[in-house]
Amino acid sequence: MLGYQNTAVNLAAGPNAMLLHLPAVDMTPDNLVPVGRDVDFLDRIGRACEPVSADGALAYMSAEVDVQVFEHDIYTMVLATDATLLPSALHQVAPHKRPHLDPDLLAFYADHYPRHSMLLCCFDNAEAQRAKPLLLWYSPTEPDLLVAPALDCHSGGVPSFDVPVQVDHRVAFGTDAGGPDWGWAVDYSPGMRHKVRQFLPDAVIGDVFHGPLSNGDFAITHDDLLAENIAGIHRVS
Repeated sequence: MLGYQNTAVNLAAGPNAMLLHLPAVDMTPDNLVPVGRDVDFLDRIGRACEPVSADGALAYMSAEVDVQVFEHDIYTMVLATDATLLPSALHQVAPHKRPHLDPDLLAFYADHYPRHSMLLCCFDNAEAQRAKPLLLWYSPTEPDLLVAPALDCHSGGVPSFDVPVQVDHRVAFGTDAGGPDWGWAVDYSPGMRHKVRQFLPDAVIGDVFHGPLSNGDFAITHDDLLAENIAGIHRVS
């Protein structure tokens, strides 16, 4: 599972997008879970990690078609098996949500993230504050490594692995294999609906990350997760 949410800053009117590289195989629109009114579950997961701190990422996937376009919350989603295929479907995105995609950026993702599903979340900046958290399920490409996508670049160009980036992230990981005393319990009461709750972890471990870090994703091995080794959360580039 992957849960993802960020705080969008509306710097200008017009189209915008998030591009998430998901370490998943075979993804379809059915892999995204409608969260409805249950929009605070990542905040609840984050509170479970305090004072050590954490916030979450969770996800899902599955597909046989190379490019799929569908609506989800405020987003028009373009889901592709390869980043270079994304432009072929942009004509299906409404003009007020249709971003400009740098060909060099797409080539970068195709080169550096093979065997990943690419999820382009297109939105109008004026709608950014209404975005609900994303919740997805998926079949991982590396079952023993949990990865939360966090590669950073806000220019629309190619990310750099050579220059540190300023991060402001809460990251939490959970597992069904931890046993009754594992991790920090998450309080989902009151009112969390079963259709969302069934996908969420009972307990998590995590941390807050501020300041300069090497660019890349957050990851932890399942062995470190089971051992509650928070120091095992590391950057992958």
